[in-house]
Amino acid sequence: MSLQTMIQELAAGMLVSVKIFVCTLVFSLPLGMVLCFGRMSKWWPVRILTKFYISVMRGTPLMLQLLVVYFGPFFIFGIKITPGYRLTATYIGFAINYAAYFAEIFRAGIESIPVGQYEAAKILGYSRGQTFLHIILPQMVKRVLPPVTNETITLVKDTSLAFALAVTEMFTTAKQIVAAESSMVPFIIAALFYYVFNLLVAMVSEALEKKLSYYR
Repeated sequence: MSLQTMIQELAAGMLVSVKIFVCTLVFSLPLGMVLCFGRMSKWWPVRILTKFYISVMRGTPLMLQLLVVYFGPFFIFGIKITPGYRLTATYIGFAINYAAYFAEIFRAGIESIPVGQYEAAKILGYSRGQTFLHIILPQMVKRVLPPVTNETITLVKDTSLAFALAVTEMFTTAKQIVAAESSMVPFIIAALFYYVFNLLVAMVSEALEKKLSYYR
């Protein structure tokens, strides 16, 4: 196999990795905020249930969760599993896992805001919703951006775990080429792909931090 063909196949696998990455962020970030509110809820049943969910998601391997999401519908409900469900199960598994991590990051960011700001907003006539949207949320975003970036970089590398459901993302493609060609070159190229992807994520995060610096 020529180097050009090898790069093309790895690039196709990288496209699948990017899809997993994007879908995970699109769904896990808002779900993480919902879980964050549940974790901070004054209603103890909601708070305990959310805390338990987060504990399970953070305390068990992502690969195991992917397998449960994929095989669960068949073993629990008797629903036939189709090959097309593999990628969907991957999206779901990654989203519900990373939402738990983002929820704790968001909670830490919100709780780091001084209580006096809530009191000041109340005196100024802000409702609870207005206080959160206009005062708390902008500051929270600035504070949680570094840890969210760390999780996002981890997500880029974790997309390789999709191989557990036989999803042909870049890492799986690299392993297949290595086995066929008996060469380490595909691994080196894959490492470069991952590195450049994470470098772009870090650069975007740094740009956002600079843009939000006026909240200091």
